[in-house]
Amino acid sequence: MLLEYSLPATGERIDALVIGRSPDGRLCAVVIELKQWTHARTDSARCGLIGIGDRTVQHPARQVGGYARYLQDWVSSDELELRVRGVAVLHDAPADLVKKLRELSAHGPSADFPVLGRDDLDTGTAPKLLAERLACTDLQPPAPEDVTAFLATEHQPSPGLLARAGRVIEGNDALALVGDQDLARQEVWHAVTDAQRRGRKSTIVVTGGPGTGKTVIACRLLGDLCSRHKANPRLLSPSGTLTRQLKRTVGDESRGLITTFLDKVPTSVTSNSVILLDEAHRARTYPDHQRNKFPTTLGKLMDRAAVSVLFLDERQIVRPTEGITLAQLAQHAHDNDRTFRHIDLTAQFRCNGSTAYHQWIDQLLQPHGTVSPWTGADYDLAIASDPEQFTEWVERHQSTGHTARIAAGFCWPWDSPPTPPLRREVRIAFDSPEGRRVWERPWNSRADETGLDSADVPARPFWATDKGGHDQVGCIYTAQGMEYAYNVVIIGHDLIRHNGRWEARPQASHDPALKQLPPPRYLQYALNSYRVLSTRGTKGTRLYSTDRATQSYLEEVLPLHSL
Repeated sequence: MLLEYSLPATGERIDALVIGRSPDGRLCAVVIELKQWTHARTDSARCGLIGIGDRTVQHPARQVGGYARYLQDWVSSDELELRVRGVAVLHDAPADLVKKLRELSAHGPSADFPVLGRDDLDTGTAPKLLAERLACTDLQPPAPEDVTAFLATEHQPSPGLLARAGRVIEGNDALALVGDQDLARQEVWHAVTDAQRRGRKSTIVVTGGPGTGKTVIACRLLGDLCSRHKANPRLLSPSGTLTRQLKRTVGDESRGLITTFLDKVPTSVTSNSVILLDEAHRARTYPDHQRNKFPTTLGKLMDRAAVSVLFLDERQIVRPTEGITLAQLAQHAHDNDRTFRHIDLTAQFRCNGSTAYHQWIDQLLQPHGTVSPWTGADYDLAIASDPEQFTEWVERHQSTGHTARIAAGFCWPWDSPPTPPLRREVRIAFDSPEGRRVWERPWNSRADETGLDSADVPARPFWATDKGGHDQVGCIYTAQGMEYAYNVVIIGHDLIRHNGRWEARPQASHDPALKQLPPPRYLQYALNSYRVLSTRGTKGTRLYSTDRATQSYLEEVLPLHSL
């Protein structure tokens, strides 16, 4: 029996794994998930999720099924044929809870994995019956060499998994490429092919502004690489929000192939791997940036893989502990004898494809940025006079089936608990014809899963896309990498217009990663953050500043909001 067995491609662990020999001589692994639950909340409309205290977690049978699927897809091979079974053991759970859990998993793939409770594991249970309930009746002890071979097996995606993932990505309309995006995909593909043919480690950097299609190109390349012999591809991102959204889009086949990259190199990455690192500008650099060194973890990842493809926008670096530049990557390739290729994406596919809007917002959000009044007809851009205006605008678009969101600079406290009810901490006082008013909204939820009792308050990764997200305010960390049709940006007191230029007020920030910075350093991060927020809307954006002078300046260069 192996305890806390690690699944390197996902970072997860199996509580207990029983290894034995089945009657046909094949090795068999029994996944056992242990829970100490005595109470749980269930919802027949969301049978895959369970409420435990203030958390929402997977149904235990579904969790076991995921582990079993991983072992089949990542461990079983021609050299090590593996049968996999599984069972969820809730040793403290009363009969009524077990009954509810069994009813929820009675249909679909989770039905293959029994749920056992306290009464099933009574101390008086006969050993033979206990073995039967744990799916071990027919198993014989494995030979020592069997265990050694199992433990020595490298976790690699099976050809079947890669083929399934490739088909899903290829057939997904949400991942369709347009015009120059497909040209860029082909260019990257040829660069990868050339790098593999030469046999030298290679770095390929794909740069492009917001909406140029970096993420969708990365996804399609993952699909392409899944069909390439021994490419062993991975799509990584430092953004947990983006990773969760991509996993949802691609489905179960993405397990292990699409993962979050933070401070550890996935152990399943090998010397033949092709790595696609999306949102590379969010790669962690702390504390190496303080010593002008190349980020250690990123360096280890690139050193391990055969080809590293990084998708980068330097103007989306929003924290002092994150970010990498094209120049740094080129120097790293030179210093480590790697081939280097740079591909630049120029076509704009977000913001109604409006190149004029992107150029205008880029110019506006420069330290000394001055712009001509916006007169573009290909993008719905205006200044909102007060929060009531932009709230009405958002609700109107939501009611017609479009996604509309409100995002703000991190200029208000964020002390709300991770799960609902959320506190209305974003508060803006303003003058209206009826007198002084106060607009209030909560920040987005910080929970990783949407709660069973609060389906209208989406979890953090799904604030930008799911029902109810328009009623919370997103921040840079939940909005970055996402898009929605209509976009409101609240510029807080951390960035104000004064004497014809932008000035930073870090003392107005509530972001612990930034508020201690001196104003000159804070300024660039603030400008980058508001640029990111201002480029999320595909059809329209409303800007609003809580600072009177800044609001007056924006009114000079933007048309006033109108219905």
